[in-house]
Amino acid sequence: MPAYRWILAVTLFFAAGLNYADRTSISVVFPLLKSELGISDLALGGLGSAFLWAYAIGSPFAGALADRRHRGRVLLSSLVLWSLITAATGMASGYWQLAGSRVALGLAECLYLPAATAMLAQYHAPATRGLAMGLHSAGLNLGLIAGGVAAGYLGDHYGWRQGFFVLGGIGMVLAALTLPVFWRPPAPLEAAKSKGRPLRALPGDLRVLASIPSFWVLAVKSMLVAVGTWIFFNWLPLYFRETYDLSLTASGFTGTVSLQVAATIGVLGGGAVSDACARRGQRYRMLFQSMCYLLSAPFLLAFLGKPGVAMLSVAVFCFALLRGLGQSNENPLICEVVPERLRSSAIGITNLFNTLSGGAGVLLAGFLKRDFSLGGIFAAIAMLMLAASAVLWFGYRYVLPRDLERSSTL
Repeated sequence: MPAYRWILAVTLFFAAGLNYADRTSISVVFPLLKSELGISDLALGGLGSAFLWAYAIGSPFAGALADRRHRGRVLLSSLVLWSLITAATGMASGYWQLAGSRVALGLAECLYLPAATAMLAQYHAPATRGLAMGLHSAGLNLGLIAGGVAAGYLGDHYGWRQGFFVLGGIGMVLAALTLPVFWRPPAPLEAAKSKGRPLRALPGDLRVLASIPSFWVLAVKSMLVAVGTWIFFNWLPLYFRETYDLSLTASGFTGTVSLQVAATIGVLGGGAVSDACARRGQRYRMLFQSMCYLLSAPFLLAFLGKPGVAMLSVAVFCFALLRGLGQSNENPLICEVVPERLRSSAIGITNLFNTLSGGAGVLLAGFLKRDFSLGGIFAAIAMLMLAASAVLWFGYRYVLPRDLERSSTL
């Protein structure tokens, strides 16, 4: 068991990296899609929103499925499906085929995070849960860099389609290699209590979640942060391309590396700090998260001017580092206030809110881009971070202690 729990965490690190590489690499080749297929800025935003809204619609059902079936096998199925869809995206010949592939990708990928997060919580006690989930989040962030750089390089040299073929092929290889880890894992620390429960129990599950105020504090916070996060994921490479006239490779690298390297350091370091906070008292995870978001907001004001690439990258790095430090507390908190049998469902519902709001943000950014510029839009995200900090402080001060006390009885 001690060895397997870290084997699982490392395996999910790589799966998470591919998950985010596949979903976000398309943003790097936006300039090629504009020129080859004649797609407008608003329509490009629609591609991001198509993925996110499909992901949102599927997420509650994906969470319910992972709470009722073998989570490792749900993970493996998701990996195979999203890899096949990614490869098929490279064969799209028009806008609506691209949009359809993004919808399919959202439905396939939404199966992953609810199952992965709950499975990590099953094998890691609170003493190591923050670090294990931080490692998983680090994979998500590094996947954005790898996907952006790879798609940019292949787009510069071979066209936009090749990146999708390569990423899809890597996914199928990874599925074969991870089969032993996911298919027959050893017994977890926390045995699954919901396996085999019928879907007709879903309304009752929702009522239980609705009775946990701290869960809704985290859900509202996630919606606020997700708007800014997905705007960055979808539009930052194009911002560097248009503002500083960088190549696709350079804009893909610059638009992801400062954001995601910092976030990776943040979630890894934050996972360790989060576990240290939990040893003092589990409620301090939320206070730490609130402070990180509060401190991150001022760095976004750098977008109000037009600083050099290096200075702007430093500001983005500092923002993303603090955001990552805060983010590392989210899933451990959900797993500590929500009973084990509903953790995947809780993650699925959180993903529903995140991706609905994120998709709206991506589309709105495309609509406002001409009038307010991407720089102005990025600067405005500071207000969302301040609001998220305030919501978390309220939760820490008024609702979390009671929810932690009763969580073991639900």
